[in-house]
Amino acid sequence: MKQFFLTMGGVFAALFLFFVVIPFVFLSIAVASLSSKEPTPSNTVLELDLREGLSDQTPTSPFSVFGGAGLSTMQIVETLAQAEKDDKVKALLIRLPEAGITPAAADEIRQAVRRFRRSGKVVIAHSQGFMPVGTTVSSYMVGASASELWMQNTANFQLAGFSSETVFLGRAFERYGVEPQFEQRYEYKNAVNEYTESDYTAAHREATTAWMTSIYDSALTHAAQDRRQTPQQLKATIEAGPYSAQQALQNRLIDKIGQAEEAEAEIKRRAGRGAEIMDFHDYAASVGERGGSGRDAIAIVGGEGGIVTGRDNGGSPFGGGASIASDLTAKAIYDAIEDDDVKAIVFRVSSPGGSPEASEQILAAVRAAKAAGKPVVVSMGDYAASGGYWISSEASWIVAQPSTLTGSIGVFGGKFVLADALGRFGVDMRHLSVGGEYADAFSPSQEFTPAQRAAFAAQIDRTYEEFIARVAAGRRLPPARVREIARGRVWTGAQAHGIGLVDQLGGLEEAIAKARSLAGIGANVDVRFKRYPEPSSPWEALSKAFGVSSEAARVLVGIGGVMNDPQAEAAVRRIEADRQRAAGASVLADTPY
Repeated sequence: MKQFFLTMGGVFAALFLFFVVIPFVFLSIAVASLSSKEPTPSNTVLELDLREGLSDQTPTSPFSVFGGAGLSTMQIVETLAQAEKDDKVKALLIRLPEAGITPAAADEIRQAVRRFRRSGKVVIAHSQGFMPVGTTVSSYMVGASASELWMQNTANFQLAGFSSETVFLGRAFERYGVEPQFEQRYEYKNAVNEYTESDYTAAHREATTAWMTSIYDSALTHAAQDRRQTPQQLKATIEAGPYSAQQALQNRLIDKIGQAEEAEAEIKRRAGRGAEIMDFHDYAASVGERGGSGRDAIAIVGGEGGIVTGRDNGGSPFGGGASIASDLTAKAIYDAIEDDDVKAIVFRVSSPGGSPEASEQILAAVRAAKAAGKPVVVSMGDYAASGGYWISSEASWIVAQPSTLTGSIGVFGGKFVLADALGRFGVDMRHLSVGGEYADAFSPSQEFTPAQRAAFAAQIDRTYEEFIARVAAGRRLPPARVREIARGRVWTGAQAHGIGLVDQLGGLEEAIAKARSLAGIGANVDVRFKRYPEPSSPWEALSKAFGVSSEAARVLVGIGGVMNDPQAEAAVRRIEADRQRAAGASVLADTPY
């Protein structure tokens, strides 16, 4: 029996080595090879494919590439900032998606493309059509920022506006016995409406139409500027569509008709003799993150996703982060505070909201940075709404893209009562509780009692008033004024700038420039960039994935490496054979190699 357990132990150890350690060795080698600097050809054309989808920020996991993580908006901005100063990079080819790009990401990429062009380098954007869905107007805006916009001959220019769909579940819930019980503060906090209504309320329709119009008008204005037309001309032309490729050319919506391969050939010709196309991912890996130089540093702290308490961002070690973990993000800010080289902090926020408690923990770190004499400049990404605005509200300065969705200064919460719905399928819910009356307030088997509802509503009111107080203090506005522009309403960055919720329109580069200014670092003085939280090592990623310590991960991978060595394998076999012979077993001679 003892031998059986020894054998089984050996089998499990071998399986662990085969399925975990050895693949990890290969992953480590792959990561190392991906991060190695490959030479950039003397005449290089970068090819940026926006059809792959974008996150706002680059995941910190070393294995995100194996989870299918594509490019991030920040990575594109920072890589193009390096490419515009790289003499080997002559041009940029952009492949546009047929559908939309997140509007704020499109704003940021357009700005980066324009800076790249100002360095004297050519940009060609190629489209295989513009579909009449979502924010395709943002894709077109990016294409319009290029030196030339090409479209495939069989493609259609179907962009004619900006449309959005909302699914309302009110009637379905009523039909199937699901009772949503929610409190919202106030009428513009419209997330609740999807559960309780069958159509837009007046406030919901008003706010949504307003931010959609703001995004649409902003994109058309920028595209018209880049196409050297008036916004009125471009809007009239687009809304009279759809068009074939030839008609789009005749109406000056594009510059040339051609296949993607023809666009590649043309941009290589313009880049110079022997020009080669280099994938944007490869170039980004070869140059690495923008580090800068100089004695003083600016910290760049990242946060993307829903805001939650804890230190785990909820993401897989082999994919991107899914949330802004309050412990992790607050620690990143405190680490930047303690670094004497860091003179200012740029806090990149892209979040639709989350936990008030987690948001307050992060905001406390922002306050601590300011108290330590380190200004904090928030750079808003795709969203900085609700909790995303809470953590931004007391920053020294707020920069947002015209199309960033922000504000939503409000709160909601509640529960679904499911007893009736499940009872229709023969599932009976019963509950027991001990303690006070509020102990079972969030039981899905029964409605709130009047006392429970009143207590819960009081909590919602307190959170709303706390939110108002933070915005009033951070934005130096009277609380009464904040209440007027709050009520849960979502604003675009352009709208928020007009009502005092945002200080400046722009992106990461504008935020960095403001941070330099607030820290007293001259515009011509070299500065370094430090990023927080620091990317996790492969060992930390393995530790998180499989529940072993980082040191144990190193040992296991070391064992895996040794087990791949023929001499080590032979030595292990000889030791095992001698051990078995000592125990009285008959062991055949080793097979010679």
